[in-house]
Amino acid sequence: MIVSSEFLKKVRSVFNLNIYEAKVWIALLSRGIAPAGELSAISGVPRSRSYDVLESLEKKGFVIMKIGKPIKYIAVKPEEVVKRMQKRLQEKTEEQLRVLEEIKTKDIYKQIELLYKQGIEKIDPTELSGSIKGRKALYDHLKSIIDGAEKRVTIVTTATEAIRKAEQLKSSLKNAKERGIKIRIAVPEVKDERISELKDIAEVRKLDGNSARFVVVDGKHVVFMVNSDEEVHDAYDVGIWVKTPYFASALEQLFEANWQKLERI
Repeated sequence: MIVSSEFLKKVRSVFNLNIYEAKVWIALLSRGIAPAGELSAISGVPRSRSYDVLESLEKKGFVIMKIGKPIKYIAVKPEEVVKRMQKRLQEKTEEQLRVLEEIKTKDIYKQIELLYKQGIEKIDPTELSGSIKGRKALYDHLKSIIDGAEKRVTIVTTATEAIRKAEQLKSSLKNAKERGIKIRIAVPEVKDERISELKDIAEVRKLDGNSARFVVVDGKHVVFMVNSDEEVHDAYDVGIWVKTPYFASALEQLFEANWQKLERI
């Protein structure tokens, strides 16, 4: 059986099989039904390993062992294989989510929380800073600090980035508003439905000619982006996070002085 290495690699990756499993399964697909010896010869997998491999494929739902002599194996329809994989993945995900939800009630979680709280109190304020690389990681961090907001969230952004924030942060901002958090967004005027939806969540005002991107939460957290959003790929966008009431409060005061002059969108 001649199969390109690229095809074999894709089958292994998509169906999460090892090299022997992929070879034997492809061989069986090409025959529909065959004994282990024939599959070993076709696939090039050692005969001593073929039975173990077929047993593994059977457990995963890729093949069915036919009763009789000699023992033969039947290939399961690929469509059914995909359905079984989807079901197993769904069940595994649901189980992992259940375990993660339950762990919050366990003593070990409480001990970990206590260790974190005790450790964070000992950190010098200058240590509470970091560089966050990649737009996905940036949004994950922004969601985290917005979800923890107690009083106010201030966002200054560009027209292009405003649309992304409307998509990525809408849920967190909506939840913040429901908790009574004051939300203000300064952005160049953008004619987009997603921006219009933000007006129900936040007070949005027009900031002409703006190229800055930063978020301030509670006068404590600041996240500011160091690149132009139009000149950097998502994977290489970089943000700097600092937790410092001194700098954050000063930045908020500067923002406040200009906020009153801005026109509502």
